[in-house]
Amino acid sequence: MTDSQLIREIKDGNVDLYSVLMERYQKKIHSFIYQMLRSARLELLAEDLCSETFYKAYRSLHSFREVDASFSTWLYTIARNTVLSELRKHKSPHMSLDDTAYIPAAPSEAAPEQTLLRNEKVTMVREAINNLPEKQRSALILREYDGMDYQEIASILGQTVSAVKSLLFRARASVKTQMEPYFNEPAMLREYEEMKVR
Repeated sequence: MTDSQLIREIKDGNVDLYSVLMERYQKKIHSFIYQMLRSARLELLAEDLCSETFYKAYRSLHSFREVDASFSTWLYTIARNTVLSELRKHKSPHMSLDDTAYIPAAPSEAAPEQTLLRNEKVTMVREAINNLPEKQRSALILREYDGMDYQEIASILGQTVSAVKSLLFRARASVKTQMEPYFNEPAMLREYEEMKVR
């Protein structure tokens, strides 16, 4: 069944089908929440906030209108707002991207010093992303981790598509500026260029 069919059935009283929607999105939503909580060292709350997200979505399902957004976009919006609310309680200035997908792990045959240098670069990229303003950081997470298109990101962030493109441009430019000392190696520059065209 599609999301739309499931939602119609749930609204018609077949509430047991909500578990199917949960199974469909649980891993993605949990991962998104976990990434947003890491730099605040609140990742242990990811499970609770994921449950809270699905609870809020269930409570508000009657008001969900597919003409406004897809279910997944609506769910990510709830997840993001839930995390932001929690971070405000803890007064954390950062949200995280600790397990960045931008730089793949070094091949196992790499020399120890190469692996060490590569890990240092990964750490620097993570720090650069954590230093971004919240909307830029969220846009980058949604684009790079979840592979969302501009329209979906725009809906989640409450922005226009052109604003999302601008956020992503500024986010990538900021990461590049922060990382400039580490861009001397051609491989690192190539990895950044690949990220930039996504």
